[in-house]
Amino acid sequence: MMYDAPVQGFLEVETPMMNIIPGGATAKPFETFHNDLKLPMFMRVAPELFLKQLVIGGMDRVYEIGRQFRNECIDLTHNPEFTTCEFYWAYQDYNDLMKITEEMVSGMIKGITGSYKITYHPDGMDKPPVEVDFTPPFKRISMVAGVQAGIRAKTNDPNFTIPPLSDAKTQGFLDALCTRLDVDCSAPRTTSRLLDKLVGEFIENDIIHPTFITDHPQLMSPLAKYHRSLPDMTERFELFVLGKEMCNAYTELNNPKVQRDLFADQSKSRDAGDDEAQKVDESFCVALEYGLPPTAGWGMGIDRMTMLLSGALNIKEVLLFPAMKPNENPSAKDAKDSKEQVSGTPAPTAAADKSAAAGSAAAPAPAGGDKSKKAGGKPKADKKKA
Repeated sequence: MMYDAPVQGFLEVETPMMNIIPGGATAKPFETFHNDLKLPMFMRVAPELFLKQLVIGGMDRVYEIGRQFRNECIDLTHNPEFTTCEFYWAYQDYNDLMKITEEMVSGMIKGITGSYKITYHPDGMDKPPVEVDFTPPFKRISMVAGVQAGIRAKTNDPNFTIPPLSDAKTQGFLDALCTRLDVDCSAPRTTSRLLDKLVGEFIENDIIHPTFITDHPQLMSPLAKYHRSLPDMTERFELFVLGKEMCNAYTELNNPKVQRDLFADQSKSRDAGDDEAQKVDESFCVALEYGLPPTAGWGMGIDRMTMLLSGALNIKEVLLFPAMKPNENPSAKDAKDSKEQVSGTPAPTAAADKSAAAGSAAAPAPAGGDKSKKAGGKPKADKKKA
């Protein structure tokens, strides 16, 4: 294969699963506690910051395939724990990675299926299939320009323009715009969250064939490098297929001063109620001061790609042990139902059980009975368990 990792000089590594600071992605983490160190810790949401530190240390090409943990919703394409592949490549940028992604993904599709075109049933197996064409090159849409184009078409306003995102008034403009266009956005209605909902409404929902959404705003991409020619934007892209994100990549930010400032902005978003915003990771900023060479980073959710290739509609279909809400005390319920069926009368309720227990406890214990039972009823150990 053209992008076989050992052939390309990549080294597979493992990075910590638990962190003192959850970083590397905009996501809500799972919390835990280290008893010996007496420290609150977090399950990782991404391995990015550790992998970039390895590049700083001189390992120019590294990758990791591993589990990530995000304390977020469960739906058709999201599971709290999932598998990703991430790689970091020194002396590359996001333009290089778009070309690599096109060749790697289209080559994989053709190698597995024998064609660049596949069929998928996004609305269910009983509905007509959709043909998805992975023939390179993939379409590219600049994010803000694409949103503007979509809104102009919907409102018949050829002059509609989103104000500069660095302007303090832009948040109010986007807030009013989402309300007017009936685009839902839960609190906190920050500039980045409002824009993200508009992207979903006017770009993502219309994508069928593989498409790069590019040039994300800096306020949505605190780890990506600022764009060399577009103010307030970054050199970042996401690959979407059938309206779903398949991979995310960017030229890595390697300016420690700018990184600290962006982490500080993320902290303000957290204070405003955005529990997915990233925290300040000072140790990573110190590592950047030693010098991160020009680097590009790339990540893909393996489970979602497996869904696409296998025709699965639900991520649970490609996971051996997906997260499921357990039944509440199923054995007790089954026993109650069985008793009702045999006797023809309802089984005693919990309240009746308590009354019966209270009556038994009040009665004197028979001679020669259980020595552990005193006049007070059950032994103290049972009370403690209750």
